[in-house]
Amino acid sequence: MKKFALIISLLFSMGAYAQDHTFANWKRYASANEQVGLPSKGEKRVVLMGNSITDCWAQDRPEFFKDNGIIGRGIGGQTSYQFLLRYREDVINLQPKVVVINYGTNDIAENTGPYDEDLTYGNVLSMVELARYHKMKVILTSCLPAAGFGWNPTITDAMEKIIHLNNRVRAYAAENKIPYVDYFNALVTDDGRAMKQELAKDNPAVHPNDEGYKIMEDLLLPVINKLR
Repeated sequence: MKKFALIISLLFSMGAYAQDHTFANWKRYASANEQVGLPSKGEKRVVLMGNSITDCWAQDRPEFFKDNGIIGRGIGGQTSYQFLLRYREDVINLQPKVVVINYGTNDIAENTGPYDEDLTYGNVLSMVELARYHKMKVILTSCLPAAGFGWNPTITDAMEKIIHLNNRVRAYAAENKIPYVDYFNALVTDDGRAMKQELAKDNPAVHPNDEGYKIMEDLLLPVINKLR
């Protein structure tokens, strides 16, 4: 037993069990955050926090972000657990007036493990509480409709989980007087089973195309402008 403990100790000292600290992908925006720096006097900065839906939005429609003083901090594939880990670097330290949080898709797709709605919901609440502590205004947005995920076809009840999470976060937002932007009902099919394919760039529909993003912009921007 003592010999085994000695071997383990040696392995740790040699770095054989060094932890991987790239889970949150802090490096993705490290340089950009440094360049952005702190807000200038009178700047009414807005940060969008999210996954690939936010990431693609900033890449596909950069003029929306530039023209409206919005900073995109989406990272493809990430879950709310990863958001929370990089929240200080990519949101708090940028000192925005408003933070917009979109979440849920990759949690439900089980990108970082089995989906637990209570934990995802708790991560959203933690981000809200951190924002409020740092004097930021918060906008919560719905998880977008998705009948399934091409990268994980084993998830067959995505819409049920999305609807339940959306209802729960919407109720929390109403109770705490937090603006809530409902992308879901603007993008969902008439039968309520998927995102409208004509508004998506992939199949099954998960990521909006240009027309889908325009709809989201029309919903979000008036809410942002009310809070600035």
